[in-house]
Amino acid sequence: MPIKNPAVSDFPSEITVTVTLPPSTSSSASTPSPNVLLLLHGIGDTAAGFTSFGQAIRLPETTVVTIQAPAALPFDLGGFHWGDDVSFDSRTGALDIDAGFARSTKMLANTVIRQTLVRKCGYQLREIMIFGFGQGGMAGLAAAREIGSGDGAQESGSLAGVISIGAPFALSGSRFGAKNRTPVLLVSGRDSEVVSEGAVRRTKDVFEFVEVSRYKRKGDGMPSNRDEMLPIMQFFARRLRSRQGVPEGSVELG
Repeated sequence: MPIKNPAVSDFPSEITVTVTLPPSTSSSASTPSPNVLLLLHGIGDTAAGFTSFGQAIRLPETTVVTIQAPAALPFDLGGFHWGDDVSFDSRTGALDIDAGFARSTKMLANTVIRQTLVRKCGYQLREIMIFGFGQGGMAGLAAAREIGSGDGAQESGSLAGVISIGAPFALSGSRFGAKNRTPVLLVSGRDSEVVSEGAVRRTKDVFEFVEVSRYKRKGDGMPSNRDEMLPIMQFFARRLRSRQGVPEGSVELG
C-alpha cells in the first residue's frame, strides 16, 4: 500500500501525540515522508514539552511524531511516565526510570508502530526510528526489542534505529533469544552511573549493533551544543532514508 504521512487522527484517541512535518512539506500533508521519527520524552515531561526538540532538529524528509507516555505521575508531581509502576531509587530518592515497560511496550510496538504506522499509514519497519530521552529511551529500546521478536502473527523485524539519551536497555527487560538487529546509539555523560560499562554490556547482549557516544561533561541530559549533537546527526544521516540525499549539516539544534 502507498504510504501516507501520519496525522494525529490516525492514532487512537487515548494516545496523546503531536505531528511535525519536515520543513519542505510543512504547508502540505500530501507529500509522504520516507521516514518517521518517534520522540519519547523523559519521566515527568509531556508530548507538548518535547515537541520543540523535534521542531528544532528540522530533519529533512522525516515526519516527527512525539508521543506522550501512558501514565500520569502521582502525588501531583506533574507530567507522565513510561513505567508500569512508580518507584524511587533508595540511594538517591529520585524516581527510578527502570520501572518495567510492559504497558508502554504494548502501546508503542503494537498500537503506534504496527497498527498505525505500518498497517494504516503504510510504512515499513525500516522506515521508523525512535529517539528517547531518559525513561523514554529505555521504553524505546524495549519497544524495538519487542518488534524484533514477533511471533509470526505480527510484523517483526528491525527498525531504522534507536537513539537513547541517558538510558541503556532496562534491567527488567528480557535478554533471552537472538540478538535484535535494530542499530542502537547510546548517548550519555562522562562517567555516567546509569549508562555504565555494565549497562552497555547488557544492551549489547540484546542488540547486535550498539554504538556509545559520551559527552565530555558529566550528566546524562539532552545534547546542548554541536559537538554533543554531532554523533546523533551522523546516526541520522546513516540510518534515515532519503530521496534526494541528506545535505551536509542539515541536522542542527535550533
